[in-house]
Amino acid sequence: MKICLFNGGRVGVVIGDDVADVTSVLDRLPSFRYPLPRNDVLIAALPTLQPAFEAAVVAAPRIPLAEVLLESPVANPGKLIAAPVNYQAHLDEAIADEATFSRAHVRKIQETGLFLKATSSLVGASADIVIGLPDRRTDHEVELAVVIGKTAKNVLAADALQYVAGYTIGLDITIRGPEERSLRKSLDSYSVLGPWLVTAEELGDPSGLDLALDVGDEPRQRANTRDLIMNVGDLIEFASKFYTLEPGDILFTGTPEGVGPIQPGDTIRASIDRIGALEMAVTQ
Repeated sequence: MKICLFNGGRVGVVIGDDVADVTSVLDRLPSFRYPLPRNDVLIAALPTLQPAFEAAVVAAPRIPLAEVLLESPVANPGKLIAAPVNYQAHLDEAIADEATFSRAHVRKIQETGLFLKATSSLVGASADIVIGLPDRRTDHEVELAVVIGKTAKNVLAADALQYVAGYTIGLDITIRGPEERSLRKSLDSYSVLGPWLVTAEELGDPSGLDLALDVGDEPRQRANTRDLIMNVGDLIEFASKFYTLEPGDILFTGTPEGVGPIQPGDTIRASIDRIGALEMAVTQ
């Protein structure tokens, strides 16, 4: 199932070129009083909501995808967790380009570890990527993004996919420079998820997915998730040693080679097999 959020928090199931509006199913969510849950309540309830979504699709109003504004398919992630230099070819290109990539930022992922991005940087596919510091180089990075579906702590890689709710396309937009990654990658609009969430059972094995990113008519990034240094299971095991992973937490799995600059006026198109594609404008 492909689940999207659109037009101010409405929930849809994507069917071909249409969105079936199943927002009414949200009435099944419990009401909350302060303090609110720190996890995403829709993702936490997805195992029980998904059959209701399927039933509601039959009579749900349909809206053409081209006419809706797609938001992040996860509205309230507690954490955005990201994996640096997790493709060998990207590590190699970073090592070779000393003018762009700080030496402190090109170590192997097992040495560097993971980092966090601010949740305030999160936008969906219908938003613009807004260049925050135009005097600095800003780069695109396409990634497979994993949505955690249930609480996970000290999970083994062999069991890790059982904790996944689904997958989506992630863009980890990045300012180059000497500062810590979390600072340079957390500007408003610098974390993109979309165009929708593909549930784990529909996507299946995430280890052989083609990724692509173009800027305008120029191909920039081409890779396959089989080339990850640490695959999805490994990353969940690694992350869950340090963090308690909760429903709605997002794991950006790392970007492949071909990273390059973007500027206002550019159009980015990114795609991942069995998920879909998104297209976004770069503005200032």
